[in-house]
Amino acid sequence: MAFVLSLTTGLAVAAAKPAPAGKVNINTASAEQLTTLPGVGPKLAARILDYRQKSGTFKSVQELMNIRGIGEKNLKKIEQYLSTGDASARAGATK
Repeated sequence: MAFVLSLTTGLAVAAAKPAPAGKVNINTASAEQLTTLPGVGPKLAARILDYRQKSGTFKSVQELMNIRGIGEKNLKKIEQYLSTGDASARAGATK
């Protein structure tokens, strides 16, 4: 009985990921920072970085839905932890 309890407790702990401290700027975040987000592992973080490199800065958090592996459900889980660092202001300043 103790073994089963330990096993299930261990699984619950392994599945839980602490929320990031503060907002994660998706326009400047590293793969390591992105993996602090719920549901974002190394592969998805790499896709986010690849998209950002090819498409430029994110204008809104909703643009993440253009990335394979991020749909409405996943975005709802992480959007409260994200910012774009006011990418629209930076884009206007470079024109």
